[in-house]
This record gives sequence, structure tokens and C-alpha cells, in this order.
Amino acid sequence: MRFKDIGGLQEVKDKLIASVKNDHVAHAQLFLGRPGSPNLPMALAFATYLNCEQPVGDDSCGVCPSCVKNAKYIHPDLHFVFPVSPTKNITGKDVISTNFLKEWREFLGASPYGALPQWASYYGGEDKEANISKEESRQIIKNLSLKAFEGKYKVMIIWLPEYMHPSAANGILKILEEPPERTIFLLVSNNSERLLATILSRTQIITIPNFSDQELAHILKDQHHLQDDQARQFAHLADGDLNAAIRLMNNVEESGHQLFADWMRDCFKRDFTSLARRSDEFHGMNKVAQKSLLLYAMNMMRESLISQFVPSLKRVDGQEATFIENFSKVMNENKVSAITQLLGEAHFHLERNAGARMVFLDLSLQIAAIIK
Repeated sequence: MRFKDIGGLQEVKDKLIASVKNDHVAHAQLFLGRPGSPNLPMALAFATYLNCEQPVGDDSCGVCPSCVKNAKYIHPDLHFVFPVSPTKNITGKDVISTNFLKEWREFLGASPYGALPQWASYYGGEDKEANISKEESRQIIKNLSLKAFEGKYKVMIIWLPEYMHPSAANGILKILEEPPERTIFLLVSNNSERLLATILSRTQIITIPNFSDQELAHILKDQHHLQDDQARQFAHLADGDLNAAIRLMNNVEESGHQLFADWMRDCFKRDFTSLARRSDEFHGMNKVAQKSLLLYAMNMMRESLISQFVPSLKRVDGQEATFIENFSKVMNENKVSAITQLLGEAHFHLERNAGARMVFLDLSLQIAAIIK
């Protein structure tokens, strides 16, 4: 992973690069970002840059032996710790990151933006609660006890340290505060509130923001070959979470905007025959697509309100902007609030496996009554 592989966030990249050029690299850094943010890719890119033998401008070269090994996550001075759980073949004290490295490297190659559920599914531990055990802290100390083999730095990436067992967290406090020479800890977290205060106090926090809608749409177009309209819709719905955008892309069966627009027109016309037929159509969609449609509808309700009161904050354009301009003429604050609440309740019921046909039919009739 290199900085160029991560779209946008140039300010964060510049800050990390400057710390290396000025030889002011903090020995313990916390890459803090929401799920779906590029905090893990950014840590991986930074680790690559730290040991690159021939940095080019504002990135690692990608061709030196160090970069080639880092690209495969096999550099001898790059170490990983991550949550794991027992599996059919690995149990007891063997449940530590070292014994899952093959699967971890494959996972990083396939989905560096993946979340814990995807990782658990990848190594076969989805039916058990994953954590970073006390045994792991001993392994960390063991791995870092020797000097770097090849690189300038020995780098330890701890993914999701909030899943550390308290004994493991307490077990690494000393080495985290006073690591061996040229040893860098990169902690990658989605929730700093779950970290021990003693861990937080020993790290320099690097806030990794989620992608903007524009950055996310650009990634979806360039790397996943979506059309402009689709990329913008998924980016808007995912709210900066690339992982969520990819899930939506793989599961939504039709343009979310067109589905929503046609649905609202039927509600406005109080065309009950069409609404009944549309409920059957929604029932035939998969669960992810159903819930995504409701999330998209809630976003559109928000946009209709913004277009009336704070147009400068609009996040839509093209067909969506045209629809919102017309839709907002028949909406007001009370209607938006009531419909948004209904959409949230419908999403809640779908999460708990309520019948989609009845959920959508009831929702449609109530929306029709509110609009007119």
C-alpha cells in the first residue's frame, strides 16, 4: 500500500511525510477514524514509506526491495496484531495473530478497508467473539525485542486495539511508552472511547477523516468502474464509508434514486394500485437493497429540508438535485420529520426480519397520507 493508492486526504499524507523528512516520527501513533475510513490503508502506506529505500517526492518508490515486500505484507520488520477468535484448527493459547498471518495478508490484499465482521468471516471465526488476548502482549514484546532486520524502522501495526483484553493492554504499556530504538507503534482504531486512558496518553493521535462524497465517487468510478450517476448516489448514501459503498454497489439491484423518485410520485398521486405492486417489488429485493433504499430515502428527506433552508449545504446534483427541487415544494419541516421517523421505524423492523411486503405497504400508505 502506498499513499497514491488512497484517494484524497492530502493534508494527512503531508503531515506524515513531513514527520519522516524532519526525523520527528512519534514512536506511538493512533490512527483514529470511523469504520470505512482509510485509517488502516493510511497506516500501511506510512509503514511502507518509513522503510522505503528510495522515496520519490511525497510517496514511497514502490520498486525497492522494501516496498516490494511491504506490498505483499511480508517485510520482516513489519509486524501485525489484530483481533482473532478460536477456529476449528486454532484454539487455546495458539489464538494469536501470528497464526493467522496467511489469512490476514490475503484479507489486506482483497479488502484493506474491511471491517471486523468481514475479517472474522474471512478466517472462519464469525461465530465467536474476536479479541486481542493476553498471550498477544507477550508476542508483541517478543517480536520487538530484536533490532530491525532490514529496514530503518521496526513497525508494529495494531488493528482495532479497542478489542484488547485489559491484561493485554496493560501488558504493553511499558514497551509502548519506552519502545526499543527505531520501533514505531501504529495503532489503528475506530473507537477511542473503548481504549484505556493509559493507552491514549501514550500515543500521538492522527485523525483520519472519512472520504468526502467527491473523493468517494472518484474512487468508485476509477477503481470500480461505476458510471457517474451511480458513483455519486452510492457515495452520498455511504457517507464517506468506502466499505459501505462497496457493499451497496454489490447488492443494490437498481438505481436507488429512480426507485425512490418513482415511489414518491406514486405516494404523491395516491396511486394505491401502484403502491401495492411496488411493495411486492420491494419484497423481492434482497435485504441489503431494501435497507439501502430506506437509508437513501432518509438522506433525500434531509436534502429536501436543506434545499429549503440552507441551499449552500446541498450534497446532490444532476437528476437528484432536479427531483429535490420539485419534491421540496410539497414538503415542509413537519412532513419531513414525520416521514423520516417512519423510514427509521421501517428500517428497524426490517433489521428484525419483519415481512418486507407489509412493512413497505404500510410505510407507503402513511407517506401518501402525510404528503397530501
